[in-house]
Amino acid sequence: MSFSVTILGSASAKPTPDRHHSAQAVNVHEQYYLVDAGEGAQQQLFRYGINPLKLRAVFISHLHGDHVFGLFPLLSTLGLYGRRTALPVFAPAPFGEILACHLKYFDSELPYPVVWTEVRTTEHARLFENRTLEVWSIPLRHRVPTAGFLFREKQPPLNVDKAQIARYGLTIAQIAAAKRGEEVTLDSGATIPNAELTYRPYAARSYAYLSDTNFSAKAAALCRGVDLMYHEATYAAAERKIARERGHSTSAEAARAAQLAGAGRLVIGHYSSRYRDEGVLVDEARTLFPAAFPATEGTTFVIEKHR
Repeated sequence: MSFSVTILGSASAKPTPDRHHSAQAVNVHEQYYLVDAGEGAQQQLFRYGINPLKLRAVFISHLHGDHVFGLFPLLSTLGLYGRRTALPVFAPAPFGEILACHLKYFDSELPYPVVWTEVRTTEHARLFENRTLEVWSIPLRHRVPTAGFLFREKQPPLNVDKAQIARYGLTIAQIAAAKRGEEVTLDSGATIPNAELTYRPYAARSYAYLSDTNFSAKAAALCRGVDLMYHEATYAAAERKIARERGHSTSAEAARAAQLAGAGRLVIGHYSSRYRDEGVLVDEARTLFPAAFPATEGTTFVIEKHR
């Protein structure tokens, strides 16, 4: 089952010739979720082969333009492409006012509803749930109300080992019981422990998106054990004072957050336009957290765990 993150944009407020504003596509079991929607998000989806009609929901971390300006043309395009199912959008207030204005003047006849749910940026709360996934908000520390997002795959159901089915001659009813996590009693009266019959096909995986924020030990703790963490790294450590004043983090602080969380891997992005080459930021992060990688646009980070 797929679980991956494709980087669509990695710039901060000022765009550069080779960096777009913040946007990512999270793929969980071939269901796509757009995380932030900076300017050009829909073009980036097309560029990297992601059909926007497959979007199940949109998550907006905060209402700065470099994280949301790309959503509105995307809404129009989805209408032109014939979307009919509702599009849930999770964003802080007052996004509802902004959305209502857009719909009134530009998309008054969309063929599908846009359903806004307010993200309360001071709460760690479950925002979204389906059969395979939960998405939780993570309070962040920026100049405006901001939340990160934690994508947690649900525990997959048990599989029954085919070799054990043949060994014990299990019936359909016994197989069903084993899948429910029960012990199985054979016709002989012997009881077979569930652990001997079943296995998890894969371990549940997770991804944390920590958008614009000062360093937050609390946010890192809420991501404990995450497999892949994205953390903004707008500045190098030498610019720590500016980062703090502007509600941002340095690459060293992003690495520290990954350490505290016990993350498997770290991706850093939201680079200031002063850094033509983000290598200096990546190298700095790797001094503290070796498994750090740049948010290079078009790169897909696959999250894998095997039993």
